[in-house]
Amino acid sequence: MKTIKTILPFLAIFFAVSCEDRLEVVPEDNVASNTVFGSFATINGAVVGIYSKNQSGDLNGNPQLMSDFMSDNVNFVGSFPSLQEIDQFETLATNVSIDNIWLDGYELIGAANNIIENLPEVSVDDVTGLTEANKAVFVAEAKFLRALTNFQLVNLFAQPFQFENGSNLGIPIVTQPFEGGDISEFQLERSSVNEVHAFIEEDLLDAIATLPADNGNRAESGAAIALLARLHLYREQWAQAADLANQVINSGEYTLAGDYDFYDDNPNSSEHIFVVINTPTDGPQETTGTDEVYTNFYNPAPGGRGDAPFSQELIDAFAAEAGDRRFDELAQPATDAGGNDTFFTTKYPDIVNNASDGMALRITEMYLIRAEANLRNGSSVGDTPLNDINLLRNRAGLSNLTTVDLDAILLERRKELCFEGHRRMDLLRNNQNLRPDGGADSAPGANKVIFPIVEDETTNNPNITQNPGSF
Repeated sequence: MKTIKTILPFLAIFFAVSCEDRLEVVPEDNVASNTVFGSFATINGAVVGIYSKNQSGDLNGNPQLMSDFMSDNVNFVGSFPSLQEIDQFETLATNVSIDNIWLDGYELIGAANNIIENLPEVSVDDVTGLTEANKAVFVAEAKFLRALTNFQLVNLFAQPFQFENGSNLGIPIVTQPFEGGDISEFQLERSSVNEVHAFIEEDLLDAIATLPADNGNRAESGAAIALLARLHLYREQWAQAADLANQVINSGEYTLAGDYDFYDDNPNSSEHIFVVINTPTDGPQETTGTDEVYTNFYNPAPGGRGDAPFSQELIDAFAAEAGDRRFDELAQPATDAGGNDTFFTTKYPDIVNNASDGMALRITEMYLIRAEANLRNGSSVGDTPLNDINLLRNRAGLSNLTTVDLDAILLERRKELCFEGHRRMDLLRNNQNLRPDGGADSAPGANKVIFPIVEDETTNNPNITQNPGSF
């Protein structure tokens, strides 16, 4: 049960057990720092614990669901009041769903800070099996996960860079683990979006410099490069975005899958750069995290909730060009929870076990980033935008375009990345309404296209500023 309702991180330490190269963890709460850093196994367990926190449906599940139903990809028909508020652009600061995102995000950041701040001080002479090299990798993994979480939080709780060129308020930047003491040190004001982005970039550059190219199912240098490419795209830094995406494409570590079976083959497909791994044995979401939230995307028969089918606008986008395998093979006809005949995605296939993996980063996005950044910059880093888009269209069974413009690239992003949580930010950063019929409430810059700072935070932190129009 979540009992701490402020930004202060609740530190839980986890021990790792290998099982077919997947991350398996057993929680051990309230372990003293000298115990955590006393052996290689407990240090590794604390790092794996950060990955476990990243499995939370509040960090991987709900953001993807919310981002697509706030936009024009999903027709949300669910009955959860907290999700209905968000869908209707009436989100209150007391909304339990966004409260859990905020809390879980800062819990993860606190756990990452524990490694980042304390592990470098541990002497390798005192811990059998610990080397300076694997110390550095552990810290780099923590920095990548901290960056991933800060990026998600700032995208949800702050207007995008385009709103005021990044000078608008972002989120608090927390750099220390909470180990008791003066709570006021954690009652922080929000940094600007530019400052948060700079902090994320610093973490990712450190991770890139240290993480190995191949790190199994854990974060590796390619994942940090890919996330930094996305950050530069969102900031309209086209040259950097194109260059970084090109680095990932040319790294040799990842390849564009020949078909769409990779959704059934997580995390082993070469398509994937970073996957949030869920297993049937992970247990309830409140302990170690499952893909419980992804059941909203599932066909209600046999076992999904049926809350988040394709919107008519997304169906129409696919129907405009017949034969798109991304619809023909990944859309399943069914009746939604509201009794409407529609379609559901099959991108999250393990309905029986609630163990579908979350797709945080995959190589296809790098082609889309490179294409958009090159088009906007008038460059051809790695390849031309037209060639990159046609490569993805060919995999989808579509004919080549003869020319490409921004609308064509954004359409390919929409059809390729639907149900993976990208659509909301793609619309906002391109100054487009989240919904074509949404009016002023869904317009770029509107108060409720972002989330309010949660009431638990504003109650316990006298220094924080609430978002406009929130109460």
